[in-house]
Amino acid sequence: MIDVSKAEYFTNREISWLGFNYRVLGEARDKTIPLFERIKFLSITASNLDEFFMIRVASLKDMVNAKYEKPDIAGMTPQMQLDDISKKTHSLVATQYTTYNRSLKPALKQNGLVIIDSFEELDKKQKEYVEQYFQQDVYPVLTPMAMDSSRPFPLIRNKSLNIGALISDKEDESEYDFATVQVPSGLPRFVEIPSAGKAQKTLILLEQVIEMNIQKLFLNYKVICAHPYRIMRNADLTIDEEDAADLLKEIQKQLKRRQWGEVIRLEVEDDMDKRLLKILKKAMNVGEDSIYRINGPLDLTFLMKVNGIDGYDFLKYPKYTPQLSKDINLEEDIFTQIRRKDILLAHPFQSFDTVVDFVRQAAKDPEVLAIKQTLYRVSGNSPIIASLAEAAENGKQVTVLVELKARFDEENNIIWAKKLEKSGCHVIYGLVGLKTHSKITLVVRQEEDGIRRYVHLGTGNYNDSTAKQYTDMGLLTCSKPIGEDATAVFNMLSGYSEPLQWNKLSLAPLWLRGKFLELIQQEAENAREGRPAHIIAKMNSLCDKEIIEALYQASATGVKIELIIRGICCLKVGIPGVSENITVKSIVGNFLEHSRIFYFYNNGWENVFMGSADWMPRNLDRRVEILFPVEDDYCKKQVMHILDVQLQDNVKAHYLQPDDTYQKPDKRGKVLVSSQDYFCQLAVMQAKEGKKKDEEASRVFEPMYHVEEV
Repeated sequence: MIDVSKAEYFTNREISWLGFNYRVLGEARDKTIPLFERIKFLSITASNLDEFFMIRVASLKDMVNAKYEKPDIAGMTPQMQLDDISKKTHSLVATQYTTYNRSLKPALKQNGLVIIDSFEELDKKQKEYVEQYFQQDVYPVLTPMAMDSSRPFPLIRNKSLNIGALISDKEDESEYDFATVQVPSGLPRFVEIPSAGKAQKTLILLEQVIEMNIQKLFLNYKVICAHPYRIMRNADLTIDEEDAADLLKEIQKQLKRRQWGEVIRLEVEDDMDKRLLKILKKAMNVGEDSIYRINGPLDLTFLMKVNGIDGYDFLKYPKYTPQLSKDINLEEDIFTQIRRKDILLAHPFQSFDTVVDFVRQAAKDPEVLAIKQTLYRVSGNSPIIASLAEAAENGKQVTVLVELKARFDEENNIIWAKKLEKSGCHVIYGLVGLKTHSKITLVVRQEEDGIRRYVHLGTGNYNDSTAKQYTDMGLLTCSKPIGEDATAVFNMLSGYSEPLQWNKLSLAPLWLRGKFLELIQQEAENAREGRPAHIIAKMNSLCDKEIIEALYQASATGVKIELIIRGICCLKVGIPGVSENITVKSIVGNFLEHSRIFYFYNNGWENVFMGSADWMPRNLDRRVEILFPVEDDYCKKQVMHILDVQLQDNVKAHYLQPDDTYQKPDKRGKVLVSSQDYFCQLAVMQAKEGKKKDEEASRVFEPMYHVEEV
């Protein structure tokens, strides 16, 4: 057996993630994409980078501070990773702003939207407008803070945008004090001002409005200079759950600590006064590697708001409305339809309203005795939460596991948990040491022939908002074996009842890793015996060493392995004798690819599974995850069709190369296939035509949509 554990056979997780963010940035640089979609992608790269620093970089800095030197699967120590990350992120940020300054901003101006760069660009009328806006709307909100011998350096909040200034009460500028003012997050980041010339709209950023009028904040001082800056703090919560008497209170306490965690990144204007930068550098205790000199507006996430400005639909993709699944009849009771056959849902192409209605009908149905559900991330005004509360008020037994440790959704989930408790729901706050990431709903119903259990299993969260932006799969079934397993899942989550065996479901952290390894090894065994062997796996991330080694072993025996991985991939392709039979593609499109689907040829018996887990150590070892089979022939063919079309995508797909780079395929002379566009148009076509024959879903892929010769 070959040695597949060598460090050179693996890519570092963080470097791979940066590669993914570069792919997103590539969408912002692609001139074939509508302009407002490009600014949206640039905004996403900035948001992604913020979270990366607050969690991943912060974690590595903690390791270095703790003198932890164990290398990762690619042989890199934490310090080596930080050094490489610093080099690559500085390059990434430079490319972000080159894209903004040289490509996007001029293109916006050509299309009638001007974003002001400096005060000098304003005419007299515009300056008067800005001064009036400052006086009426901005000035009353500001709180300038000075630092001197009697006043220590103020707390600068995480991710806040601030303006630092040097001020002096003397003519001699060699004597000065530091002052800072936070740009109010409660006000719009940009202001529309009267346009000049041919511009339809003219925008000025809030920090520029404040800078322009900053002398009014320090009337008895001379403002020597003023520049915006922004910091990123360590936001990785460390919770000792064993010693936390009340997990709810402990998480609330830790959330407040995010505001004064260690500073891990300082963003400043590239022409900031050196004296001002020296003060900030010392106060934030950051080294040169952690300082990012920005040639443009700090925090490009404001571009997502620019994307929402009215009047520019001609610079966007046509808005897509999720369609009702052709297998759903709104005139018929949902439970009757599920009894007839399993129902597969593909979001956002098909509407998430079906899942919302499933819970809503269960809440109102007098025959429903109990509803049980896991919630990881929900929307701000969740209809599912409202239905669960209504169900409890209607006297049904409602049990909800609300995962309080869902990163950056902790506060939101605490609010929902309290609301559900007040409604009479039994709320479970997750499990000690584990995150409950599984997506499952169980409805127990009293029917003429006895108790029947209806189950929804999904690959994505019960969030009606993100369900319009993320590609996810769901299955509605009343299969008796799955219903029994669903009951066992909730008994396990709410108490200490661990089933002796499972009928159909596989759960992490105890059984799922073994299940995946067994399925991979079975394909390898079939290949060794000369049988056809094939694995297709679609997920968000692949970085588990044991799984990758199993894939390498399978590839070496001749198993054909096709991976569709949006983000992190620590596996390498093209290693002679090791991964020559493996291909990896990443699809970065208008929707965020989020579904997890797994196909194993199994000597012609073709096993198809879906679930909530990626192939990552955290999913397999530290989370409660569920993998479920798709056994109904009709549903199975639908899932296989989805995989087939995605494997043919040559518009939004990037292929991993042996040198760890990603490249888009050569499309010359080929039919163009954009899988997301295809599924949008397929859903629209099916919704228009109504229900089709069952065999319709199993038809082989025909290039019907977004197809043209290059």
